[in-house]
Amino acid sequence: MSTENSDSIYPGTPEMCSFCGRDIELTRVLVKGKDVAICDVCVAGAEQIVKRAIAQKRTALRRQTPKPSKLFDKLSEYVIGQDDAKRMIAVAVYNHYKRITTQILSDDVEIEKSNILMIGPTGTGKTLIAQTLARFLDVPFAIADATTLTEAGYVGEDVENVLVRLFHAADGDIAKAEIGIIYIDEIDKIARREQSTSITRDVSGEGVQQALLKILEGTIANIPPEGGRKHPEQKLLGINTKNILFICGGAFEGIDKIVQSRLGKKGMGFGAEIRGRRGMGYYELISELEPEDLLRFGLIPELIGRLPVVSPLDRLSHEAMLSVLTTPKNALVKQYKKLFELEGVKLGFENEALEKIVEKAVNRDTGARALRSIMEKVMTKLMFDLPDMKNVEEVIINPGVVTGEEEPSVIQMEMKRKRA
Repeated sequence: MSTENSDSIYPGTPEMCSFCGRDIELTRVLVKGKDVAICDVCVAGAEQIVKRAIAQKRTALRRQTPKPSKLFDKLSEYVIGQDDAKRMIAVAVYNHYKRITTQILSDDVEIEKSNILMIGPTGTGKTLIAQTLARFLDVPFAIADATTLTEAGYVGEDVENVLVRLFHAADGDIAKAEIGIIYIDEIDKIARREQSTSITRDVSGEGVQQALLKILEGTIANIPPEGGRKHPEQKLLGINTKNILFICGGAFEGIDKIVQSRLGKKGMGFGAEIRGRRGMGYYELISELEPEDLLRFGLIPELIGRLPVVSPLDRLSHEAMLSVLTTPKNALVKQYKKLFELEGVKLGFENEALEKIVEKAVNRDTGARALRSIMEKVMTKLMFDLPDMKNVEEVIINPGVVTGEEEPSVIQMEMKRKRA
């Protein structure tokens, strides 16, 4: 009896397929395990069964994936402005989930993953966009800060630990984690360092970019379920990152000047349009962003290639900041009104007071993020005193409260009855 077509680490196990009964002589390969064996024909059949099962599972997900217009509308409920970015991201996310639900049974065309790079100043809604998408799509979501990541073996956090966070967000369900979303913030902070006399390794810059390449493109990464550093005795789990959507965000401070420089050079020559002298605004400039600009900024070519969808975000105008304060479902004004309502008190803001809050936030130049810290400062003392105040029906915030020059107007129930 020939054993050339067998493969086993368990000598003496069956000489026929445990599933179809084929003798070893009738098979091309017989894979043996402990007390069982399986032939190549059954392996191929099992592969098709697995593919169909996965396809059915992902088809169910596909039915839940909203069209780009619906994704745009949902993003608009939480993110003010940034319409171009929201449209671009809605299309990319829709295509991503369409890809993973249909590609499993299609071998003729390989559709590559479209990871997203969002570029814009701090406080323009990059993180909020990613969070809103994950919540609306009902997929696991994890956030990582690129500044905390280092190459494996160095002090800091391994790149693969971002997958551990996603695994935990999926409540330990690997299949669910493998179709999740990971947002990597401050991606610009791992740009390659400029040429210098230093001979030390760039373990938190280019080294992290190199480490990110495989998981962004798609690989089976072995992760420690509890996180932390790997060690030989530790049990590892394999996660396939091929269908995980990575959204990276960063301020890329100064990249507009890089674009400006390139556009200016293009305008040289007789009769050429000197675009660099137009006085183009920030958003106009980063909308003209090319891969070569990211390369000059310090991202390595391989990483740029794995982030094909580049979405620029604009600085928030005064009017947009005012809308952020009052309009979205999670608007700060709505949140504070709800908190006061739970105390049985109505809260009101004079328009001039809201204008003052926005004015202070714009002066800080940190985008919408500044609104919360300003509102907290305005409201903390009032919210500390409110539970001890008696017969309060309404509190009105005026401009003097925002500047710290006045106390809020407190209307008590007795005063209201006397007026009536």
